[in-house]
Amino acid sequence: MTSLPKGLFDRTLAKLEGVEDLKLVYGDDLFSSMGPDSVGRLEVRTGTKLAKVVTISLVVPQIGMDSHMIFAFTPNDSALPHFTLDSVEAGGTLAFHLDLVPRAELASHLAYVDAVFEPLSPVFERSKEVFGSLRAAIGPRQYAMMSPWMLVNRADEEQFKAFDTFVDDYFAHWSALLESGLSEEVLASVTADTNLAARDRLNRTNLFSPEVDPVWERVTRLVGQEASDKMRAELIHNEVQG
Repeated sequence: MTSLPKGLFDRTLAKLEGVEDLKLVYGDDLFSSMGPDSVGRLEVRTGTKLAKVVTISLVVPQIGMDSHMIFAFTPNDSALPHFTLDSVEAGGTLAFHLDLVPRAELASHLAYVDAVFEPLSPVFERSKEVFGSLRAAIGPRQYAMMSPWMLVNRADEEQFKAFDTFVDDYFAHWSALLESGLSEEVLASVTADTNLAARDRLNRTNLFSPEVDPVWERVTRLVGQEASDKMRAELIHNEVQG
């Protein structure tokens, strides 16, 4: 029987593969010192609209872990946001993380905010009615690298099932942006003072840093330093590292 986190992961990956044909270019099973069986898998897909899609699954029943992550990266020189989804059950608690990751500083680019993020505001406000204030554990530095529209909550089973509609709404908006692109005016306002590739490289380096996100310490304990570094490298760089 497919778990709730895995079911959401599978449905969302299928949506991504509906955006364009994605080519699986790298796949590797993940192992730990807990036993001979695989505890997860890292896969990398590439496309055109999407420079890279990285998926990481870690399923370890012995410690109550069922974690599935998708990160869909737009090209280096694109101002279109990245898409990310985490769906997790850990220690009997369900949690999720959904966001469009900005490619420009939001406070100084209001036209970009209005085009890329403001349309999500009704969905974001509706989420408060469903999930309340029970936020998942995430630090202020991590918030600084994401968007204010990020949904990151713990959930019971009923709430987690309701989360599907929020993923659908965020994904529909994001895929429409991929299809239409940004207006020349919005794009010009961003590129006037932003080196998109350089900013994205720095943001991703920080976002996936063990110093910023403590999850990497736990991942390293589980699968070892080499595999952990490999996962981080695939998330940081649009060029396939495998």
